[in-house]
Amino acid sequence: MEAIMTEEVFEKVINNNKPVIIKFEGSGCPDCIVMDMFIGDVIEEYQQYEWYKVSRDELPHIASRYDVMGIPSILLFQNSEKQAHLHSADAKTPEEVQTFLHAHL
Repeated sequence: MEAIMTEEVFEKVINNNKPVIIKFEGSGCPDCIVMDMFIGDVIEEYQQYEWYKVSRDELPHIASRYDVMGIPSILLFQNSEKQAHLHSADAKTPEEVQTFLHAHL
């Protein structure tokens, strides 16, 4: 999963006619560490999509713009529009993430 480090790169990534999956995370986030333990298997299952990660610590204005209040959160973008948002409270297990992706992709 490639890290997005600038707003310019973020804008370029989400301006895609295919769905793009972006995981918002942060340093010192225990739930992010838990998700990191299983997200590789989910990415493998959905490898036909582009996956990226954004640090809420490094790009807080992007997280704020897209209502990322809790981390980790997974957002789906297509054509520069947010299509769906899996909030941190519902992103605790691989099954929750897979159910979200299955419903929105």
